[in-house]
Amino acid sequence: MRILIRGTSNIAVGAMIVFPVALMLISLTGCGSTRPIKYYQITYPTASAISSEVIDAIVMVRSFEASHLYLDDKMVYGMDSPEMGTYEYHRWAEPPVELLQDSLVRGLRASGRFKGVYSLRSDVNGQFILAGHLYDFKEVDGSNIVARLSFETRLRDRKGGATVWSHVYSHDEPASDKSILAVVQAMDKNVQRSVQEVQAGLEEYFRAHPVK
Repeated sequence: MRILIRGTSNIAVGAMIVFPVALMLISLTGCGSTRPIKYYQITYPTASAISSEVIDAIVMVRSFEASHLYLDDKMVYGMDSPEMGTYEYHRWAEPPVELLQDSLVRGLRASGRFKGVYSLRSDVNGQFILAGHLYDFKEVDGSNIVARLSFETRLRDRKGGATVWSHVYSHDEPASDKSILAVVQAMDKNVQRSVQEVQAGLEEYFRAHPVK
């Protein structure tokens, strides 16, 4: 009788030892298989020499409205269809709406063509507000892989409260290959192209409508 009890006790003790060790091994195995998250940023232009024909306007750039997908930092992909998805381990350094806002602020400011360009988060009070809606900031897979960027932007004059200028940007920039890095480089090029287009439109508007 004692032998049976002692044997049962040994089995129980053994199980108590083995079970935590098994859990520890499973936990360590899970930790080892975790993939690192990679973050990507875009480049910003450096400040150029101040133009001799500075537009007497302070432009405040507001963060764009967008789908919840572009309010997050996960990279979005899709095809020429309604279906879209996000990469779990490939993300932007900031949500696309903030990347676009920062690109416009720093790009327009670096041009040296405006009296001042700031984000609406700053304490500066400007007469003109540049805002809009971001529609696409994603990788599109098809016969070729492209970085698709499309948005609508509007300039509002605070004095009259009216929208005085608007512009729609839409462009697919081809990626050099099928890698994530190639898509990031293509989107970088696309964003810089959009900033130059917005700048040209604003300069044209202010030439036709000098600030009083």
